[in-house]
Amino acid sequence: MLPWQLHSSEVARLYQTEFIRSTRAVGMLWAVSTLCFAVIQVVILIQPSWVGTRELHYRGGGLAPPTGGLFEVCMETDWPVPECRGSLHTLTPLPAFQSPAVRVCMSLTMVWASVGCLCLFRFCNAATVYKICARLQLTAGFCLALACVLFPDSWVCAEMRALCGERVSSFSPGNCSVHWAYILAMLGVLDAGILATLAFVLGNRQDALLPEDTKDVVLLINKSENAKNIFL
Repeated sequence: MLPWQLHSSEVARLYQTEFIRSTRAVGMLWAVSTLCFAVIQVVILIQPSWVGTRELHYRGGGLAPPTGGLFEVCMETDWPVPECRGSLHTLTPLPAFQSPAVRVCMSLTMVWASVGCLCLFRFCNAATVYKICARLQLTAGFCLALACVLFPDSWVCAEMRALCGERVSSFSPGNCSVHWAYILAMLGVLDAGILATLAFVLGNRQDALLPEDTKDVVLLINKSENAKNIFL
């Protein structure tokens, strides 16, 4: 083998090694981010801070302002303890919020299914696992986006009127405003889209572990070897 061919072969192996390492590092970051997103999904589902009274309308003292979520709405009373309708312990969403709650549960199921698919890397082709997880995360993001749209559309109910006043209507919270759990759900839609896109990219790159320039070098080496064998 000529010296330049030997050098090109070493460069090709070096590129391959670095490419595999970077792909594994990005894959590990994607897996950790997927697990964090799954935990965030649980917080989004159970937190009663989707909507709440504005600070201007809050008459209480040291207690937190009245808030409402998918499973529970707590309203301010003359007593120190707020009056709550619904309960997370029964795992039954409020009647008005059943549709968004079902969508969040579906999204949660898809995300945790993608977390469970991480175990398949030991038994299945990595590209296939990445693409399965990407489809699950894309479905989770779609379900969560539907929940974010259906939740303000369901504000015309007795619980929301008691919490936010008679002026409440669809997509108009009256005396209330959206709180951090609903904002976190909207950010979760963006997060799901980013994770799904990254999973698709990683899945496609698993099909071709070498960059294009490295493939050209390897192809040139193979052609040189074939020409050498013909002359010999």
